[in-house]
Amino acid sequence: MATSFVVVGANGRMGRTLCDSILGQEDFELVGAIDSPERVAELSLRMVGKCPVSDSLADIVKRVPTDTVIIDFTAPAVSLKSAEIAAEAKLPLVIGTTGLSKEQLDKLESLAKTNRLFWSSNMSIGINAIRKILPDLVQTLGPDYDVEIVEMHHKHKKDSPSGTALTLGETVAKAKNWDLPSVRRSSRDGIIGERKEEEIGIQALRGGDVVGIHTVYFLGPGERIEVTHHAHSRENFARGALRAACWLKDQQPGKLYSVADMLA
Repeated sequence: MATSFVVVGANGRMGRTLCDSILGQEDFELVGAIDSPERVAELSLRMVGKCPVSDSLADIVKRVPTDTVIIDFTAPAVSLKSAEIAAEAKLPLVIGTTGLSKEQLDKLESLAKTNRLFWSSNMSIGINAIRKILPDLVQTLGPDYDVEIVEMHHKHKKDSPSGTALTLGETVAKAKNWDLPSVRRSSRDGIIGERKEEEIGIQALRGGDVVGIHTVYFLGPGERIEVTHHAHSRENFARGALRAACWLKDQQPGKLYSVADMLA
């Protein structure tokens, strides 16, 4: 039986990639495409004969199969609303939105207690493999190695630093027993003095159509170690999101799931 999907933000860059990926597989079915009232007319033209289109997720979920998975790569406030609608409809939801505040993540965790929810700042298997090895690098290299993180994205990206860069920073900070908000430095300008011992730099570059590049630098005495991930296309993120969606269908509510849970 085909797995059914509804894509929220279907006319965005990631939404279009997700829709194309779903429509390109025989065992997947796109049963709904959602976007804002301002963009739904353009979306309707793209989706003629492919699936129902609406500017209301609440309306669409009333007409989809009961095992449908919703996928949302939009904006924090929109994703939070999608989570509330999904919880009411008892439909699993995969969120790939970045830039969520602590309060918004806390709300997702609360909703996840009674509905199947999955959130990740990056759906790439490669990025999550890097997250697994970073603590070992931190412990092996020790305190003499400073850590800096640099990310690069296209000029249309709205949040900075990227959610992925912050997640990588959290991973390093946790391995060092530091609190990331207390040690993070995302701006250096003027006479600021020497770099602090307890500091993790996270810098953002924006321009062109770069899908995503993240590099974690370990800068030590006499050597430099670089761990870099290049995302060549959004299909990589779409594959991860669809894999997460298929996995989430078989889980039980109780926690806000992540790629780490899926890989485990």
